[in-house]
Amino acid sequence: MRAWFVSIRNEDGQALVEYSLILALVSVAAIAILTTLGGNIVNTLTAVANAL
Repeated sequence: MRAWFVSIRNEDGQALVEYSLILALVSVAAIAILTTLGGNIVNTLTAVANAL
């Protein structure tokens, strides 16, 4: 029973690192997508504003 609790504690630290890496990857992907689409969004909103 004690060995089972020890193995769970070790996995918690590992899971934290994995979640941190996933969060970093998602953040980088979001920044890349927003940077790529940012110009298109600005152009579209400018066209809409000019049409009004």
